[in-house]
Amino acid sequence: MDSPFKPDVLKGKVALITGGGSGIGFEISSQFGKHGASIAIMGRRRQVLDDAVSELRSLGIPAIGLEGDVRKAEDARRVVESTYQHFGRIDILVNAAAGNFLAAAEDLSTNGFRTVLDIDAVGTFNMCHEALKYLKKGGPGRDSSSGGGSILNISATLHYTASWYQIHVSAAKAAVDATTRNLALEWGTDYEIRVNGIAPGPIQGTPGMSKLVPDEIESKVRENMPLYKLGDKWDIAMAALYLSCDSGKYVNGLIMPVDNGLWLGKPRHLPREAVKQLSRVVEKRSRTKPVGLPTSKL
Repeated sequence: MDSPFKPDVLKGKVALITGGGSGIGFEISSQFGKHGASIAIMGRRRQVLDDAVSELRSLGIPAIGLEGDVRKAEDARRVVESTYQHFGRIDILVNAAAGNFLAAAEDLSTNGFRTVLDIDAVGTFNMCHEALKYLKKGGPGRDSSSGGGSILNISATLHYTASWYQIHVSAAKAAVDATTRNLALEWGTDYEIRVNGIAPGPIQGTPGMSKLVPDEIESKVRENMPLYKLGDKWDIAMAALYLSCDSGKYVNGLIMPVDNGLWLGKPRHLPREAVKQLSRVVEKRSRTKPVGLPTSKL
């Protein structure tokens, strides 16, 4: 699909993207690069990083891969500093690294719960904390008159109500959203850094989708979507472009759901035609109801 953005909308920018070697993270890396940015991707698997960097460079995108675990503050610090040393600046941080799996709450171990919280919530904080000095107005590599950089945190909509068998992921994503809003308040005011989030819905072709929605139940998920289709990684990358470029320069503290409206309500429990038929029956009853007879007696 063609991008609605100008190809140079991120020209001269440097983006550091955790989890940028696969899934949604790689699509963001690719689209940011196609729109002018230089890309540093962080991940735990060397081969995945190498393959991703090779593909980005084949598209003419300046890119490096940096091995590290977002759960470790020392890794976060090393990767951030290496990105700055290589490119001379950091303008955008995207926290897309995540952990997820299905587990009933009663079967979930404390370690399993903690692992997802550490990757999503602690990892997001670690990266933001280490990148601060490079993103803030007047920081290394930044002109004091140019304002601050941008942070984008990828969460989900699971915690907006409740989700079956994902108490650990829901708790982690809620923490990520809270981190986004608090940093937007503090760092937006103090350092002119914009901090926003994207909450994707079910996105086809991602590791998360394959883990959480096996092929045999994907058709059921489609039936419950407001427009009966799953999202594409491209949809999330376009939202990320908007929030990270000048188009979104007045947007701060936003958590943008990109899920086709799925978060708005529960699956439809009656087909439209059944609702119409039921309405006709109720209306007919109301016209023939004896005057003064309580509804409970009908």
